[in-house]
Amino acid sequence: MRPVNSIIQSTGVKMFLILTLALLPLGLLALIASLQAIRTADLEKEALLRVAVTQSARKLTTDLASDRTAMMLTANALASGDADTRMCRRLAIFLTSHDREGARYYIYDRDGRRLCGSSRPEPRGLAGESRFTARAAELLPQSGFLVTRARSSNGDIVALAYYSRTYLEAITNPVTGLQNRQLSLQQGERTLIVSRPSHDLGGHSSSLSARLDPPDILLTMTLRDPPVTLARMLSLFLPLVMWFAAAAIGWFVVNRLLIRPLVMLRRTVAAYHPGEVLEPMRRIRTPAQEIVALGETFREISEDVATHEAEMAEGLEAQRKLTREVHHRVKNNLQIIASLISLHARSAHDPEAVEAYASIQRRVDALSVVHRNHYAELEENRGVGVRSLISELSASLRGTAPAEARRFAIQIDSDNLHISQDVAVPIAFLLTELVELAMASDPHAGMRISAHLDSEAPNRAILHVSSPALRGSDDMTARIDERYGRVMTGLSRQLRSPLEHDAEIGDYAIAITVLPDGQAR
Repeated sequence: MRPVNSIIQSTGVKMFLILTLALLPLGLLALIASLQAIRTADLEKEALLRVAVTQSARKLTTDLASDRTAMMLTANALASGDADTRMCRRLAIFLTSHDREGARYYIYDRDGRRLCGSSRPEPRGLAGESRFTARAAELLPQSGFLVTRARSSNGDIVALAYYSRTYLEAITNPVTGLQNRQLSLQQGERTLIVSRPSHDLGGHSSSLSARLDPPDILLTMTLRDPPVTLARMLSLFLPLVMWFAAAAIGWFVVNRLLIRPLVMLRRTVAAYHPGEVLEPMRRIRTPAQEIVALGETFREISEDVATHEAEMAEGLEAQRKLTREVHHRVKNNLQIIASLISLHARSAHDPEAVEAYASIQRRVDALSVVHRNHYAELEENRGVGVRSLISELSASLRGTAPAEARRFAIQIDSDNLHISQDVAVPIAFLLTELVELAMASDPHAGMRISAHLDSEAPNRAILHVSSPALRGSDDMTARIDERYGRVMTGLSRQLRSPLEHDAEIGDYAIAITVLPDGQAR
């Protein structure tokens, strides 16, 4: 992923920010105008709601008042004894003219007898003296009715009229025909839902109330605000959308014509490998002639570099052949030196001279082994293999050992490690010194040579040379003081690590540096 700083500092982002800031005042002015228009629409909606609930309350109050007047006239007539049998029928006709389901009215005396009334059963909620003592109008939420009463002048007769939700909804339905509105009647803690909206009123809504007569009943109209749809949000934020779109269109045009081709050209040049011929304009299509000319310039430069790379490759191949020839000649020279030493050793008759020639020959062979392994590994650039170096060196040392030490066994245990030639040469000489010292001390003893990675340092390995012949003794001390000690100390200094000796078990250990890929995976 690209770093955040590089994205912020890019030309496209800077240009987009400049266009955004330049067009911001116009966008803010348009947004203020849009918010003012929405505020005006909300005020108009609130005024319309206030008119609607006031008209509905007046209409319902008027109907209830006319019905109570008719019921009071009938109750007074029944209380005075002047009523005829048709008066209850006329009251029923007057009440049912407003309710499509038929009005429910009932007239009782103080003894609880029904003098007349509707054929339907009376809704639950009122009984006994509560018919005379309750308020002029009362809500019955459990049965879903509004009941009004009218008592006669002497208080002996009461007339009750029950209004269903259907009647109440029809009489309070606003003339304006507001959608998604809810009508309810409230009296103290009692609430009667007259009509419910077609959709849930969840979210934002507006409510207004108006008092009826009697004044303890409130008619409340709740109007649901329009849902927040994508179109509504778009109309609200249209100025901001236009502001952002203007900046985005300007950025898009410049990005497609200028910035994107430059980015693609930079990526093509960044992926360039010496020797290739760049042809960036094959994948880049842009009408900007300056970018086309820049791509052609890169192509011409890459052609020149490819030509120089080919010439350098030819020179490198010639140098490689020359190096191979030099290595071959050095290897032959070492073999000639070893052969000459062997010839001189055969012509010597003094045992000390023969042993001196053999000692020199072993060291020349050690150097030859290192050089041969280095030349073999040079082709892969991995360094000198420790296991192959120790194996070949052990075979060479046993081949040039004195007759009594020809059966000197050497056991090898090594990881797949690789070391540089600077480390391989002192190791080969150090192993030669230790093997020769062990053969001279006890020709019949064996030896174990191991090399393993150090668990605490991945680029280090521990080389152990163990043999019973290397245990501490007076003879061993004399040999080390006389000859071998100075040589091994000098070799350990070349390896930049101390040579540790455990005299009880006869073990020499030293830490050596291995190449990063020395451990086989």
